[in-house]
Amino acid sequence: MPDFAEPLARLINEFKRLPGIGQKSAQRIAFHLLRAGREEAEHLSQAILDVKDKLGFCALCNNISDSELCQFCRDPNRDPKVVCVVEEPNGIVGIETTRQYEGRYHVLHGALSPLRGIGPESLKIKGLVERIGKGEIEEVIIATNPNVEGEATAVYLARLLKPLGVKVSRIGMGIPVGSDLEFADEVTISKAMEGRREM
Repeated sequence: MPDFAEPLARLINEFKRLPGIGQKSAQRIAFHLLRAGREEAEHLSQAILDVKDKLGFCALCNNISDSELCQFCRDPNRDPKVVCVVEEPNGIVGIETTRQYEGRYHVLHGALSPLRGIGPESLKIKGLVERIGKGEIEEVIIATNPNVEGEATAVYLARLLKPLGVKVSRIGMGIPVGSDLEFADEVTISKAMEGRREM
């Protein structure tokens, strides 16, 4: 690795700490900022500070918000009877891009992972149970990730929430659109068969 002046080396190391950024990408970003004007660097640093200083979590669903309630919980056109549970706030983005879902959300801020010491008490489950207890929610859609932790979280939530009298459903999983069956693994095909629907 080449030697850089200390401020540049420090900036490269900070960028490398970001997810998905390796040595080469960190160097490209750092050199871009070095060539950019001071004003551009100030805008970037202010945007980073604003994210830390001006954002918090929605008091109702735990989504990222710049006020007490997030945009989805404030929206009177969203259906309060249906709540989609996601692991992290960025899970909402994928669902919203479909333009199909018109309910509200609940963000767990993680998934069950006993090996990493993450149990139910580490997740934002209590608020969901309280919301259901108020009687307005009729259906909970569990949209946790299709991995071991996401599946464990979905099973745990289903067992916890069904006795509360709400409909609990899980998002469908299976073969991605545009792919071939021959390239799908057995777990994916199994999930696709389980989630089949009548045409």
